[in-house]
Amino acid sequence: MNKNLSLLILSQIFAFTAAPVTVFLSGIIGSKFSPIKSLATLPMALSVVGIALFAFFAAKLMSLVGRKLGFICASIGTCFASLLTAYSIIIESFVLYNLGCFLIGGGIAFSHQYRFAAVEVVDKDYAPKAISIILLAGIGSAFIGPNIANISKGFISDHMYAGSYLALAALSISSTIFLFFFQETKKTSNNQYKTGRSFLELMSQPRFLQALVASAFAYAVMTFLMTATPISMHLMEKISLSKTGFVIQLHIAAMFLPSLVTGNLIKRFGHSKIMHMGVLLFLVTIITSLFEQNFINYLIALIFLGLGWNFLFISGTSLLVLCYREEEKFRAQGYNDFIVYTIQAAASLSAGVFLSLTSWKTMNLICLIFLIIIALSTIRADLKKNPSN
Repeated sequence: MNKNLSLLILSQIFAFTAAPVTVFLSGIIGSKFSPIKSLATLPMALSVVGIALFAFFAAKLMSLVGRKLGFICASIGTCFASLLTAYSIIIESFVLYNLGCFLIGGGIAFSHQYRFAAVEVVDKDYAPKAISIILLAGIGSAFIGPNIANISKGFISDHMYAGSYLALAALSISSTIFLFFFQETKKTSNNQYKTGRSFLELMSQPRFLQALVASAFAYAVMTFLMTATPISMHLMEKISLSKTGFVIQLHIAAMFLPSLVTGNLIKRFGHSKIMHMGVLLFLVTIITSLFEQNFINYLIALIFLGLGWNFLFISGTSLLVLCYREEEKFRAQGYNDFIVYTIQAAASLSAGVFLSLTSWKTMNLICLIFLIIIALSTIRADLKKNPSN
């Protein structure tokens, strides 16, 4: 493993802690401060909106200043956003808390660029493996983030969870330590964002569309159910916060731990077969969720939810990088992330509404629609067999 890839991994571990901490706490704090019950997941949804809206900006900024400076700016920004969120808890402002989560989402948008940065520091044949390795680092984030947040939640005794976001600020800024030693592989120029095919031309490729659909709807299903889990488990089913946190931790571990083998599986069996396997893993989640809503069934459902996401997202991302030319990469990456995280935002925002109006079981059945779309787009691309470029 080369030096640059190692540094990206270490930096990403700390930078990405914002994501599991947001998942772990936003629904609970939202339920505490929200004047309307159905808006409990609004902070989580706004963090995903922040990811979507900052996706273009992240790609554009990095095309101008490079990966290194772009990641450093993002870490500093996430640090300040975390401090703002801590302050919102102290003054008990739901509006300010939502703003803080939105800005943290902007920082997470930059963190999602680590997977593309990893591809750029290795040979193209090693791309699926590099993406798998960089996503595997997320398992470190999954355990460090929620654990530190839980330990520090009472740091300010009169304002529960304010200390969690103070800790997140420290974790975020820590990622810059490794970035100072990162060396850019090549200079990126502004005209890279202005040349090459249009987005519609890129979308006309069945393989590009297949990659986009797999990533986008994998995130939609995962976020839709994951966002609702803490509320459904802890607030509705009265399962303890520690058990709820454990389920979220293992879910996020399941999202990233398979990365040890996913890259090799894609290389051996191809992108489409791994996407079909991801759909089947999601089906296990849906079937499990139709039974009694207890700790074990939540645990099984969320583990398979993470596994399915891993197979679909890594295969989608590694297929995407084969569907554009060098001069098109920032445009293709920007559009891809914008669409993926816009759909994710819609799923996150609607989760609380659907949970309050329907049920956990109904939410799972709704996800069948997305699985059908993923399967059909993959089958269509296989039948077309168009070249990527």
